Amino acid sequence: MNSTPAQSQTLARGLRTLELLLAAGTPVSIAELGSSLGVHRSIVYRIIRTLEDFRLVTRSERGVELGPGIAELARGVARDLGSASLHELSAIANELSMTAYVAILDGLDCVALMSIEPVNQSATIAYKPGARHPITAGADGAAIQLLLDDDQLSRLDQEDSRRQRVEEARQRGYASSRGEVVPGISAVAVPLDVAGHRPAALAVVYVQSQWPEERIGERLMLSAAAIEARMRP
Repeated sequence: MNSTPAQSQTLARGLRTLELLLAAGTPVSIAELGSSLGVHRSIVYRIIRTLEDFRLVTRSERGVELGPGIAELARGVARDLGSASLHELSAIANELSMTAYVAILDGLDCVALMSIEPVNQSATIAYKPGARHPITAGADGAAIQLLLDDDQLSRLDQEDSRRQRVEEARQRGYASSRGEVVPGISAVAVPLDVAGHRPAALAVVYVQSQWPEERIGERLMLSAAAIEARMRP
């Protein structure tokens, strides 16, 4: 049975609500969602109740935020890649005392597939599955660009300085950034080239570290090679 225009509009608003919550990163009020969606509060309440039923959002006194169902959906994407990466992510996170994650290409965005925080730190950086940003920003974006062909690269709208940094990353084998995605946060990433999967990157994020950037890049390259080997037919 075909969806009616009203059903399609409701679905689009629900998806847009999830996008707004993901971009916010913090609880958002019903009034703010209504303003962003351009609809009355009563419509927002109906959308939120439906998303709550599927555990995609939760409500509290602070507002509305993404729920545990989002993480479960994210884990279902490229599940075999996530499983193959789990051991290496844990090893990297605890060895370097940084949050390690795998990001995949989705359209022109990097999307976090899964992440692991170090267990030997009292304070860590959380990088939730489903977090996204353009591939024209961040170390993971530059690393994924290393796996794109010339035609794909030519369609990217980015400054010459960014293109130069991608070429420098190609020569080094790893990319780095600071404050491009989250202010004050550094990142190092390497391409993760697995047959049958979208271009991906293996990365870490941190505030400061005793490890030289080059050493971090070398460590990530070793783990990327191990994951790629594990995923070969």
